[in-house]
Amino acid sequence: MSSSIDILNKFQKNISTNAQLSKYSWFNLGGPAEYLFKPENKGQLIEFLKINRENKLRITILGAGSNTLIRDKGIKGVVMKLGKNFSFIKLIEKDVMEVGAATLDRKISNFAKDNGIGNFEFLSCIPGSIGGSVIMNSGCYDNDISKVLISLKAIDINNCREIEIPREEINFFYRGSDLQNGIIITSIRLKGKIEPKSKIEIKQRELIERKKLSQPSQIKTCGSTFKNFSNEKKAWQLIKETGCDKFKEGDAAISKKHCNFFVNNGNAKSSDIEKLINKVKKTVIDKTGVSLELEIKIIGE
Repeated sequence: MSSSIDILNKFQKNISTNAQLSKYSWFNLGGPAEYLFKPENKGQLIEFLKINRENKLRITILGAGSNTLIRDKGIKGVVMKLGKNFSFIKLIEKDVMEVGAATLDRKISNFAKDNGIGNFEFLSCIPGSIGGSVIMNSGCYDNDISKVLISLKAIDINNCREIEIPREEINFFYRGSDLQNGIIITSIRLKGKIEPKSKIEIKQRELIERKKLSQPSQIKTCGSTFKNFSNEKKAWQLIKETGCDKFKEGDAAISKKHCNFFVNNGNAKSSDIEKLINKVKKTVIDKTGVSLELEIKIIGE
C-alpha cells in the first residue's frame, strides 16, 4: 500500500477526512485535520504505522486538548487521537496503578482516592489526559508526574513496536521531559502511598477548592499560558506588572481572575489568541528582560 487512499480504505471505521478540530480543543478553536485517526487498540495502531512508513504522512498526536491551541488552517497529515480502549485504570498492586494514556487525570485521582492510594490528589486539578501529562510533566501544588511515575509503555513510530521506558531513563524538568517525538505513549504505571481514604478526600477537596478560588472555570481556556519564570516572579505577576492583563485581540482576552489564563470570549480566532500571546511576550521582555516561555502548545498551519 502506498497511498493515503489505501489508509482510508483500510481504516475507514476509525479515520475521517477534513475533521473539525475545534471540538477537541478547550479553546474551541482550530481548523480541520486532513485526516483524523482514532485507533481502537495497540494492534491497529501498529498496523497503521507500518502502512504509513510508505505513505510518510505527518503524524500529530492530540490528547485531551486542554493545553493546545490549534491554528485556524488546521493540521496537514494525520491527527491521531487515542480511542476509548486507551482509557482504563487497573490496580496492579495495592499502591500501583496501570492507566491508559487517554485516561483523564481527574479519573485517576478519583480511582486512587477510592482505593486508598495517596499522592494523586493533585491530578484532580489538572484538566488533561495522563499521556500528555507525562510528556509535559504536569503538576501543581508541590507535586508532579515525575514523582509518581514508575514506567511507561509506548509505540516506537519508526520501528512500529512496543517499548517500555522506566522512570530512571527519563529526564524530567519543570513542565517538560526529554521524551522524544518518535513515540506514542499507550500506558503508564504509577505508584502512590497507602493512606486512609478520609485523609485523601480532605486533601483532594482542599486542592480543588484552592483551584476554584484562584483560577477561572466554565470558560474557553487552555489553562496556564506561560511557564513560571522562577519562584520569585510568577508569569502572572510579570503580566500584571507590565500592564498586559488588560490586552485584547479580537475576541481573545486575558482572564480577570488569573492573568496567565488567556480566553476565547466566544468569537475569537486562533490567530487572535496567538497574537495576544506574542503581544504579551514582547511587552514583558521589553519591560523586564524576561522571555516568557509557553506552557501551552501551538500546533497547525
